[in-house]
Amino acid sequence: MKRWYLSAALIVLAFSAAAGEPEKEFSIREFSVPAGSHPHDVAPAPDGSVWYTAQSSGELGRLDPATGSTRHIPLGRGSRPHGVIVGPDGAPWITDSGLNAVVRVDPADGKVSTFPLPKNRRGADLNTAAFDGRGILWFTGQGGVYGRLDPRTGRVDVFDAPGGRGPYGIASTPDGNIYYVSLAGSHLARVDTATGTATVIRPPTSGQGARRVWSDSKGRLWISEWNAGQLAMYDPGDGKWREWRLPGESPRAYAVYVDETDRIWVTDFGANALLRFEPESGSFRTFALPSEGARIRQLLGRKGEVWGAESGVDKLVVIRFR
Repeated sequence: MKRWYLSAALIVLAFSAAAGEPEKEFSIREFSVPAGSHPHDVAPAPDGSVWYTAQSSGELGRLDPATGSTRHIPLGRGSRPHGVIVGPDGAPWITDSGLNAVVRVDPADGKVSTFPLPKNRRGADLNTAAFDGRGILWFTGQGGVYGRLDPRTGRVDVFDAPGGRGPYGIASTPDGNIYYVSLAGSHLARVDTATGTATVIRPPTSGQGARRVWSDSKGRLWISEWNAGQLAMYDPGDGKWREWRLPGESPRAYAVYVDETDRIWVTDFGANALLRFEPESGSFRTFALPSEGARIRQLLGRKGEVWGAESGVDKLVVIRFR
């Protein structure tokens, strides 16, 4: 049964740009989603709509930004969806910790297809997914695993993560390679997509709590370091690391995303803000979020837009930029 809702509140704020930049270069807008949804991850769709995981209600949501209306699709009894991405087929793919399965929803008719993990892999605590260059979906599980799903055959393979518990964010580079980060293990790992073997790569700061990861157009990995309140960058080309502490007294870096201009966006729970980082100058620009306690846990975007799921206030937020 599908459910439809109309957003109750739309908030639009315009930010004045820094000196030398035009007015209203950036704008921020919030969209309310059904109360109790607690959206965790968000994924803009090719048709202009936006998917989000309604973690607390066990549903996949779809927002129409033009009208503010939302539609919810139940994913199954016991569902607790975490991540959502749009695959090469244009469909949303969900990592569902409650179902211990990867889920696909047909964007045309809402049909739900479930790909469960093997029975001996219960309690994987599925987190996030990414497609490699061959169209294979790779996923992480905080229970100490990572794995892959071949959409053509439905086969699911699961691997024990080096270091045990903690695999969290995952990303694909432009050349189709897969990297994930371990929150509990405080490391980056490169996955050999042919063999499934993961190789640990240690950041300079120990115990930093690597939470999310994203690739820029050059294949460099950008990482949000939760415990350290830092943004890190690893360059596979030369094996070098760089780290930058977020501004403020008690930063907590959660989500990270690289836009089409290779600017880096990161969310800071400590400041209740979304930050834009300029790699060339090493400077941060801070955008205070309209709602207190927003708790953006994940970011994704499309040209000129960065979307976040505000899990703490049952809203989605978008920053549009020129």
